[in-house]
Order: sequence, then structure tokens, then C-alpha cells
Amino acid sequence: MLCVVSLLATPLKAVEVQYTNLSSLSESHQQKVENWIDSGLRSTFKTLGALKQNVLPVKLQPRYFALEPVPWASVKRGKFDGIELHFHRYASESSLIKDWTLYHELSHLYHPLFDYDYFWLSEGLATYLQNIIMLDNGIISYSEFKERLSAGLKRGRQQSYAIKGPLSEVANDMWQLGAQQRVYWSGTAFFIEAELALKAQTGAYTSVVELIKQYQQCCKRANHSAQQFLTTLDKLSKSAIFSTLFNSYAMRQDFPVITQSQLNLLRF
Repeated sequence: MLCVVSLLATPLKAVEVQYTNLSSLSESHQQKVENWIDSGLRSTFKTLGALKQNVLPVKLQPRYFALEPVPWASVKRGKFDGIELHFHRYASESSLIKDWTLYHELSHLYHPLFDYDYFWLSEGLATYLQNIIMLDNGIISYSEFKERLSAGLKRGRQQSYAIKGPLSEVANDMWQLGAQQRVYWSGTAFFIEAELALKAQTGAYTSVVELIKQYQQCCKRANHSAQQFLTTLDKLSKSAIFSTLFNSYAMRQDFPVITQSQLNLLRF
């Protein structure tokens, strides 16, 4: 069942959240879920700016048993892009808010849908942004932020020893290969490298977050390809950083090297 339950008001914009399956929960669980989604949207909007769309479909899939608060979620593209959340119905509100999944899926709404070959780009961006959102809103500390990136990059590197081939080809067959760690974290490394290159530019520093915020408001198109998306980021940053990195990443067979000293430079 579809119901319109809340209107999230921010200084930037109001977003109407349209829930599916909310009524399948008890009143107390409904309130918990609404608080969780509201908190996630406020945190995401604080960091990335408001979504350009004014309606957000949220399909709820509560589970009676789960090993983590949100075991699975996905983006649903359509007239209004939305999200589907599989979550433990008995998870506490605080554990849901501390879980990374909602921030990851909301981050996907700030870019178009890319072809399978370039899922490393979309998943890397969402993984990078989820951690920045959580840091920016005090959900994780700066040390936790660096630890999460370091641990994820290590997992990606380890998986790359077993799952070989050009990154775009691996991404195209990611689910069959079970190559999520290599795909997600290669893409995250891409945006870490882009962030560091932006910092090194002369003139005012424009971050990846600021560019995504600008892209959402001025330039987002549902039919933008991965290359068009990156070309737009280059135009907004007055650079060739993203296109240059793309050319080196798309067919690379090794895992990117990101050092701890480079992670230490990621201060926002």
C-alpha cells in the first residue's frame, strides 16, 4: 500500500516522502522508520544539498530476521527516483541511523543510472559519499572515517588478486563474479584520487561534494552517460581531472594504490 506520510522541510527544499508498506508496521515501528528516513535525508541534504526532485518514493521491506539493521537496499529509477530498503523491523532507531546503507542509496540519487560497465563509478561515488555524509553529520569520527576507507580499500585489493580482468569488464559481470569489493572500492579510490587532485589545483578548492551538489542542481540528466557525467564535473571544476582519471581506470587490471598519507589529506 502506498501512503504519503511526511513532508521533509529544509532551508533548501521540501521533499514529499511516499512510503510503500509503512502500514504493515505497528505504530511505534512506523514512527521509528519515519524518524530514520527523516534523519537520513536531513544528513544527506546537509552535505550534498537537497534533491532536485520533490517526491521520494520509499519502498519498505521489513524482515523478521536479519544479521544487521539493513541487510540490503537498492535504488529504483523512474519518474521519481526512489529507494527500496530491506531492514530488520526490530532494529533500534539508533542502529538504523548509524547504519551506512541509507546514506549510500540516497547518494545514488545524485547521479544518473550508468551502464553496467561503469557500475564501478556509481558504486564508488556512493561509497565515498556515504562516508563523507556520516563524517559531516557526526555519525562517525574522523578516525573512523579513515579506518573505514582504509579497510575497504584493503578488501578491494585482496579481492583483485582472485578476480582479474579489466575493471569495466569485471563491473559488467559483478554479481556473477561476486566482485563487489573490487568494483566498489576501485571506484572509491577513483574519487579519492579526484579529491586529492582537486585539492592540488591552484585557486579555490572545489571538493567532490561541492561538485556533486552543483551537478544535482544545474546539470543532472537522466540520460547522461558515465562519460557525460564526468565531462560535466570537469566543466564545473574547470579541470580535466575526472576524464583523465576515467581513461586510466576504466580498463585497469590492477587495484589502485592509495596510501595512508593520502587518506590523511582527506580533511573536510
